Amino acid sequence: MSAPFEERSGVVPCGTPWGRWYQTLEEVFIEVRVPPGTRAKDVRCSLQSRHIALSVSGQELLQGKLFDSTVTDEGTWTLEDRKLIRIVLMKTNRDAGNCWRSLLEKEYAADPWVQDQMQRKLTLERFQRENPGFDFSGAEISGNYSKGGPDFSSLEK
Repeated sequence: MSAPFEERSGVVPCGTPWGRWYQTLEEVFIEVRVPPGTRAKDVRCSLQSRHIALSVSGQELLQGKLFDSTVTDEGTWTLEDRKLIRIVLMKTNRDAGNCWRSLLEKEYAADPWVQDQMQRKLTLERFQRENPGFDFSGAEISGNYSKGGPDFSSLEK
């Protein structure tokens, strides 16, 4: 079995003061650096459909309204090596046209170049799903790829 598309093609991260976030067609990943030695009992993480709140040892690290909605029951967080919190959110709208421009409504926006690269990656991921026998992980894309790129679903195979 081959690796998932996002592992083969890499990620397009958006750096933040506390870590980074990135996305695939289905998920949003958030990586938050925390002080070494942090224990799970020090972490308070609330994941709701349109809201996130994260604090460590009483210090708020991330809080606000998410850019778009997520599936509340499928959001998870883990503490890795006692120095990194990884949060995974499942997007409600899982198509290539739903490329989040920022993590929160008014914060942590991707700069224009990163946003462009994120959109290209999601479009290629969509092509990969529509054509499972082909590997698009190293492909270059140009032209109209915004909002998920062109729709080829009506073409005969």
